[in-house]
Amino acid sequence: MLVPTESPVELPSARYLIFAMTTESAATLPQATLCRDDIIRLLNDHGLKPTQQRLVVAEVLMTQPTHLSAEQILSALRGAGEHISKATVYNTLNALVGCGLVRQIHLDPDRSVYDSTRASHHHFHDVDSGTLWDIKPEDISFSRFPTLPEGMETASIEVVVRVRRKAS
Repeated sequence: MLVPTESPVELPSARYLIFAMTTESAATLPQATLCRDDIIRLLNDHGLKPTQQRLVVAEVLMTQPTHLSAEQILSALRGAGEHISKATVYNTLNALVGCGLVRQIHLDPDRSVYDSTRASHHHFHDVDSGTLWDIKPEDISFSRFPTLPEGMETASIEVVVRVRRKAS
C-alpha cells in the first residue's frame, strides 16, 4: 500500500493491467509503453509537479494506451490499496487534459473517458457495451468541411462513430 510521501515510491504498473482490456483497437496507433520514469519526465516537461497522487493516477492511465473513466481509475487505485479521493482523481485528470498528456472523450452528456493515446485519432464507440476502438486518422476523410466562423481556426477534429450490433 502506498501513502502520500515526499520520497519516490515504486508502484508496479502491472497491478492495473486488467483495466487495459477495456479498450480494443481497430487500428494500431504508435505509442510506446511508458514506465514510471517516463511519466515523471512527461509531467515535468508539461509543467506538472509529479506528486505521488498525480503519479499513481497518471500511471494507471498512461502506462499503456487505454480508455478509462474516472470511476475505473479510482476503482483501480483503491483496489490496489491507494487512499485517494474522487476529487483528487478528477483534479489530476483535468490537469493531464489541460496540459495535453491525455484526451477527454465525451461519449454522452453523462459519460467521459480519458484516452492516453496522444497521437491524433478517432473512435468507434459501441453504445451497448461501452467498448471503444481506435480509428487511425487516415482511415477517415472529409470531402467537404464547413466554412469556419469569422476569425476562427480549427483546433482539432475528433470523430466518434457510435455503433451497435446488427439485429439478427
